Amino acid sequence: MNIMPYIDIARPSTWTKNIFILPGVCLAYFFNPSALGLHSIKGVMLAFLATCIVASSNYVLNEILDAPSDSHHPIKKRRPIPAGLINIGVAWMQWAFLAAAGVAIGFYVNYHTGMMALLLFVMGLIYNVEPIRCKDRAYLDVIIESINNPIRLALGWYGAGMTGPITLSAIVAYWMFGAFLMAIKRFAEYRYIADHAKASEYRKSFRDYSEEKLLLSSMFYACAFGISAGVFIARYSIELLIAAPFVAFAVAYYAHLGYGTNSTVQYPELLFKEKKLMLILAVVLTLSATALFLKIPMLTEFFQPLMSVAK
Repeated sequence: MNIMPYIDIARPSTWTKNIFILPGVCLAYFFNPSALGLHSIKGVMLAFLATCIVASSNYVLNEILDAPSDSHHPIKKRRPIPAGLINIGVAWMQWAFLAAAGVAIGFYVNYHTGMMALLLFVMGLIYNVEPIRCKDRAYLDVIIESINNPIRLALGWYGAGMTGPITLSAIVAYWMFGAFLMAIKRFAEYRYIADHAKASEYRKSFRDYSEEKLLLSSMFYACAFGISAGVFIARYSIELLIAAPFVAFAVAYYAHLGYGTNSTVQYPELLFKEKKLMLILAVVLTLSATALFLKIPMLTEFFQPLMSVAK
């Protein structure tokens, strides 16, 4: 038996996306500097591993259930299952094993990390499996899939040893940021297929989408992300304003990429090939991580109210 197709459907190339747990680690250190150190490195690394393995189990499930519709996509019809390279029974066992292993690793780290790994698995079921299968429902497909973003944030937070909840503004901002990325991915897919009927055969949610609806929804998610991030900045770290213009530019540039012919935003594992995007992200991440831990009294004073309100 050729093992490569089974590795392919687990999509280890997408594990780089799980770097999105790192902001959760940064937030843990920001709110509780004593929580991080050599003692927490093991927890963070295992949380990352758990995230990767559970995500792979979700991808295997996705590949199994989407094979019929993938056969209508000009590129995805070459994937292992539509191409007939996979034994479906073995693939189902692979899915179950990866799910159990990832969740077990999460609980080995601590209870909260285990619960987040389990939630990541459950969201894969909600997204992919009938009768709910949010993947087939316009707008819900984006909203539900992007919940994985704050789950990854929480995996980093709890993997670093935190026990309390993350501030709501960070959760919503991370959620809406993920929704923006997913909406632009859908937009690029829809434009690439360039035929509403064929697009609807490939992805049922496209029956209720159009380029305009996808673009407008992405604007909504971007605005919701900006507002929620602004609440976090105003309440916890005004210094993050230093990075804000660069974040806005990165969002605009990502939307620009969605207009490309067969855009790479359709395939997140290939985004590393977008060198300009990688440079922009490097600047954004460096500035954001630095600004989060900076203290600039002059900036804080500048944004203080000019006068107190009498009570």
